[in-house]
Amino acid sequence: MVRLFGSNDFFRLWLAQVVSALGDWIGFFAIVAIAARIGGSSSGAAIGVVMTARILPGLFLAPAAGVLLDRWDRKRVMVSCDVGRGLVLLSLPFVTNIPQLVVASLLLEILTVLWSPAKEAEVPNLVPATHLATANSLSLVAAYGTIPVAAAIFAGLAKLAGVLQHNESLGFLRLNDASLAVYFDVLTFFLSAVLISSLGLGGRAREDGAAEGPRRIDFSATFDEFKEGWRFIAVNRRVSAVMVGLGAGLIGGGMLVPLGPLFTEQVLGGGTAGFGLVVFALGTGAAVGVSAVSVVQTRLHKPRAFSLSVLVAGASLLLGASMSTLIPALVLVACLGAAAGVAYVLGFTVLQESVSDDIRGRTFTALYTLVRLCLLISFAVGPFLSSALGGVASRLLGDDVSLWRFTISVPGVRLTLWLAAIIIVAAGVLAGRVLRAPADDGER
Repeated sequence: MVRLFGSNDFFRLWLAQVVSALGDWIGFFAIVAIAARIGGSSSGAAIGVVMTARILPGLFLAPAAGVLLDRWDRKRVMVSCDVGRGLVLLSLPFVTNIPQLVVASLLLEILTVLWSPAKEAEVPNLVPATHLATANSLSLVAAYGTIPVAAAIFAGLAKLAGVLQHNESLGFLRLNDASLAVYFDVLTFFLSAVLISSLGLGGRAREDGAAEGPRRIDFSATFDEFKEGWRFIAVNRRVSAVMVGLGAGLIGGGMLVPLGPLFTEQVLGGGTAGFGLVVFALGTGAAVGVSAVSVVQTRLHKPRAFSLSVLVAGASLLLGASMSTLIPALVLVACLGAAAGVAYVLGFTVLQESVSDDIRGRTFTALYTLVRLCLLISFAVGPFLSSALGGVASRLLGDDVSLWRFTISVPGVRLTLWLAAIIIVAAGVLAGRVLRAPADDGER
């Protein structure tokens, strides 16, 4: 066990992450179901409002949260956030309108904004430096490998709730299609809190707190630390290069989500089933990439491999968007997924190796802010950009462009994916130029 996870403490943290991620996804499905039920005929708008409450707050709260994480005991933060998320979820079966659901979603997001960077900041304190890439691969599996398990549990509990809700003796539980899953979700967060409370974590914030005792929050000092954190990110070439690489990859790759159905229908002729295959190829490729980097991570030059994986991701998207039949497009999408998985793992690893513990909380909250912002941009801008580019191309080029003996259609969705791919390639080139140089002592 120690050979795979690096330490017993990280194994317990990983188990806590699995349980917590399972709770996150079950909670996500439950909130969507509750929003749809409460929204009635306007269920789509209700879901959109509630999901916005889950995304936007992190953009504004995460920077301040990073300063607090570098001051507070991260173990206590994670335990408190898990308990808090459990208590918030406990209120969901009794929610009767959208504003109440929005408030609950907002509170859940605030606690998640604190929990996730605290976990990332503590990983280097639990495993040897040579094991960081494997630890990040395992964390990625915990975060996203639980999605199908959570979906199955939610579906099973929803059916069971439908049977039990006719039992009058259980009326106090307010059973409906989502409430039983919510109660199960509460237990997952409480279990995660118990697992984390058993960890032997140690860090600068806890040592300072023990030496100085309780202290008030100095808002002037907090703002100074906030500026210091962002100044460090801007000045440290390695950190900024990784941020740019991951951000560009998310903007480009994230456009596959809203544009994938259009691309498979308009270009590949695959329809809804084709989009399902695209998602499957992307996920399978990511799993292969994450597994592969775990096996060979000790033999990799991580900064160089990171920039190369970003380049491969961009090239795969560029070539995949150029295909007109499903099979070659699926192969290239799988390559995109593999490269993206490698870039994600190595990007986190380079950050953990390049940032000292006293500023690591601010660095990872900045990264999570960037992740949310880039995904929001890709989801929101992608469809509008596709429509705009499609209109321009239709007026200037017609429906097709001839290159030598080849004729290729240029719908807006293909042009948008090409543009996204070029952004990723440019970010990979930039990251490669920066990360090729050795790190200076002042940058660590």
